Amino acid sequence: MMVSHNENPAGTPSVAAVQPAVAVHELSFAFGTRPVLKKLTVSVSAGIAFGMLGANGSGKTTLVRILAGLLKPASGNVRILGQTAGEGDSGRIGYMPQLNALYTSLTVRENIEFFARMYGLNDRSERADAIASVLELVELSDRRDDRITSLSGGMQQRVSLAIALVHRPPVLLLDEPTVGLDPELRASFWEHFGRMTAEGTTLLISSHTMDDAAHCDRLGFLRDGRFIAEGTPDELRAITGDESATLEDAFLHLVRSSAGSEAVVE
Repeated sequence: MMVSHNENPAGTPSVAAVQPAVAVHELSFAFGTRPVLKKLTVSVSAGIAFGMLGANGSGKTTLVRILAGLLKPASGNVRILGQTAGEGDSGRIGYMPQLNALYTSLTVRENIEFFARMYGLNDRSERADAIASVLELVELSDRRDDRITSLSGGMQQRVSLAIALVHRPPVLLLDEPTVGLDPELRASFWEHFGRMTAEGTTLLISSHTMDDAAHCDRLGFLRDGRFIAEGTPDELRAITGDESATLEDAFLHLVRSSAGSEAVVE
């Protein structure tokens, strides 16, 4: 394990630094006088699920919203597929917010169609096929004409995921996507996420649960606006020196030992 301040040593490129799908450099952000992100740097390779794990208030949602182009950083830069975040992202990014942004007066299909148009699916036949495909994927084809208000919280989560996927984006941002889902549906989501990464889609997933973290290819442990560690789940567990350690053990170990520095697993 190497300890550094948000970057790799010179001449030692990380795996994630090779043609990253997402590149964040020296990113800082504050709400008023309260710093939220502090010179955060990370690179995410294409075609993996990268989990951003941290407690509530650690900066996860703020980071996702900056990646989605909804917030502007105070300093630093964010590039997604080589372009600055927020510039022409509609076709390149799918975004599933922690709190859904569904129109309660519309039906399931009408919500997905509205966002499909915003994402640039203007051809009627293409749009209809895309909507039918994501409805089947999230197992809501039989509820397509029901209003959002008639759906459970878990079903509304599924609609939000369908919206994020309808235009088949190469980068998908998911903010706490499995909160409120039952175990069977959570497993179904992760099965689909696995198929997506196998097809080359890059997933960035914020979560505070170790169950979500265990499904990711790589993880960044976020605390007080910085990544205190980055690596595969196995690499991060190995940091503790205990073969039986869990990811929660690793996170607590790093929180106690980091003392404000960032640990990067090579």
